[in-house]
Amino acid sequence: MGFNIYFGLLFLCTLLFGFAIAEDGKVHIVYMGSLLHNNREELVTSHLQVLSSVLESPRHAEQSLVRSYTSAFNGFATVLSKEQATALAEKAGVLSVFPDPVLNLHTTHSWDYLEKDLAMTGSSYRKPKSSGADVIIGFLDTGIWPEADSFSDKGMGPVPSRWKGQCVKGEGFNVSNCNRKIIGARYYSGGEDDDLVTSIKSNSIWPQTRTARDYDGHGTYTASTAAGSFVDNANYNGLAKGTARGGPTSSSTRIAMYRVCGLDYGCPGVQILAAFDDAVKDGVDIVSISIGVRSSNQADFMNDAIAIGAFHATQKGILVVSSAGNEGPDSQTVVNAAPWIFTVGASSIDREFLSNVVLGNGKIIEGKSITFSNISQSAVHPLVYAGSIPDNSSYPLAASNCLLDSLNATKTKGKVVVCIANGTATSKPFMKIAVQNAGGIGMIVVDDLQMFEAFDYGTFAATSISKSSATEIFAYINSTRNPVAKITPSKVVTNYKPAPVIASFSSRGPGALTQNILKPDISAPGLNIIAAWDPPNTFIDTVLSEMIPSTFNMMSGTSVAVPHVSGAAAFLKSMNPTWSFSAIRSALMTTAIVRNNMGQLLTNESDILGTPFDFGAGVVNPIGALQPGLVYETSIDDYFHFLCNYGLDSENIKLIAANQSYTCPSGTKVDLISNMNYPSIAISKLNIVNGSTTISRSVTNISPDLAPTYKVTIGAPPGLSVKVSPETLQFSKASTKLSFNVVFTPTKFATKGYVFGTLVWSDGKHNVRSPFAVNMV
Repeated sequence: MGFNIYFGLLFLCTLLFGFAIAEDGKVHIVYMGSLLHNNREELVTSHLQVLSSVLESPRHAEQSLVRSYTSAFNGFATVLSKEQATALAEKAGVLSVFPDPVLNLHTTHSWDYLEKDLAMTGSSYRKPKSSGADVIIGFLDTGIWPEADSFSDKGMGPVPSRWKGQCVKGEGFNVSNCNRKIIGARYYSGGEDDDLVTSIKSNSIWPQTRTARDYDGHGTYTASTAAGSFVDNANYNGLAKGTARGGPTSSSTRIAMYRVCGLDYGCPGVQILAAFDDAVKDGVDIVSISIGVRSSNQADFMNDAIAIGAFHATQKGILVVSSAGNEGPDSQTVVNAAPWIFTVGASSIDREFLSNVVLGNGKIIEGKSITFSNISQSAVHPLVYAGSIPDNSSYPLAASNCLLDSLNATKTKGKVVVCIANGTATSKPFMKIAVQNAGGIGMIVVDDLQMFEAFDYGTFAATSISKSSATEIFAYINSTRNPVAKITPSKVVTNYKPAPVIASFSSRGPGALTQNILKPDISAPGLNIIAAWDPPNTFIDTVLSEMIPSTFNMMSGTSVAVPHVSGAAAFLKSMNPTWSFSAIRSALMTTAIVRNNMGQLLTNESDILGTPFDFGAGVVNPIGALQPGLVYETSIDDYFHFLCNYGLDSENIKLIAANQSYTCPSGTKVDLISNMNYPSIAISKLNIVNGSTTISRSVTNISPDLAPTYKVTIGAPPGLSVKVSPETLQFSKASTKLSFNVVFTPTKFATKGYVFGTLVWSDGKHNVRSPFAVNMV
């Protein structure tokens, strides 16, 4: 209390005397490694001292300090000029100083699909009931709408006694809004003391949003996807009716919400780190964070707010699950790719929203969309190709893409218009506006890249078709003087094939910062997923006037995939409380599926065969992961060694490890990153002429059988020799952890570029699968 009063007086002085901040000052994050102790007052004093060394006086340091991090790691946020930041970075004990980054959100039936259809084929066991071990997931997101039915605590036991978190009162949010499901809710507004109502510092840095209540919907959505209670008759504006729920043990999974994002200012790194700091102190088991930067803005690991927060959460035994990003299908776009982060890509489920095209010749073309149009279904409507009706001031190419103001209104009015998607993520909303503005009554979008993402066109009649289907439509248009068509209302189809497919938008590997760790790690449902939302939207053109808007929403994105993996990890932790989170990550990766419901290898939305850079180890299979057989345990020392090989020196690692005697191993180099005991293997450079490299791994037996015998099967690509030694692993009660080497050697048929393969250890009951990626140069 005394310390809060101190900072309250400090802010009051700021208000009264207005100490000056440098005119070019910006918020910076100062990272100082692990904590040597947890005395908050001493830590803040040390932060003020180091800050004073580059500012004019201690009073300026007090004014400039925005927030101290004192629970998970050592650091602070402060307002600095560029010159001050440079000077501070040179001070002893400072690992990095970087401007506060503003990150972005990476924006039902899915759990039934994961548990039933992706469960281990031919397994002799059923999904067990929860052991009752509560798991707490901390969500770093836009807040939560506590009144949503998905957050009912009916039938839940008392809040775990180990929980140390808070339900913080805010605007429109009371302590009573928390319950036995939502056990914690915090928000961040920038100031050191969030109990203060106002402060010049926080007002001058970002807008005030002093509540954990979700006015965006994203946080409500992700929390209910991972841990929501059962809600009957959930639907998206009447479509896809069913029971909404979180993961297999959602009835005992608790939610802690950390509101770090705002409607108008994104997700500041200062607030993300504050949430990590609190989450560690509060006692969460898993951090689920569907946030990231664009791949072109990726920072080094020591200048990345999520990587820093995640590292120290991992140090405390917390699993951090985060999104790969939505910049696919371009390669090398994956973000949140530090090896201590469980990085998730997006895939489809076996449910599709179909809205077909019926041509005047009776031919039915499959289309995918959501449309609540009341366009007449008893009649057909004139059909025209957009490229043939450009406006006088436009060109046929622009018109074919249905760009704004590119269509001739006279020739568009009353017609169904065929448009060619130009490949940008925002193309469909603008195409819809362009056709509507020109008087069109419907739209057919030719789009191979985003075919499986059911875009919601509201009350406008529109659908998306593939390029191959477009060939049939164009042939029909050219065969008659008066082509006509109609677009059917949306209907939901389950058991759709093929499923899963990898979403086109899901960011791809290899990682930009290091290619010696294979990223993403895994994929999960992230296409057309229905989950809870804040109060129903009533935007015009969303639903028909006679329809009741839903309290659920449908979204796509890797941010949607993340809570599926968070929920799966919570399930495994609940069933196996003694498992480490690296064991849980390994179990989910080595049991992930790599074939669709047609028995074929996974493909992307364009029906092109996928690789581990698309889907990681495969699509998450929570039931199969219950019995992985063997696991790859990754220790915190492995991460220290990674940082050594990545290029940090021993002095820096001492600060990160809070161990003054730590020394990096001799002979560190980037290539040795591949030797980290990870469930997958990546080699960034293998000389095609005379190259050969040996990779080491260790596996731990966690199956009930104490003496299993595992034999390896190698799936090597053409041009690469892969040999494993030993080829058999014999475990015993005394030998539960065994090591093996993998030798990769190009053959005379090798060609330059990445090739992919698999190692599978099997005892006849368990298949422990590890993908590998090798770049031959």
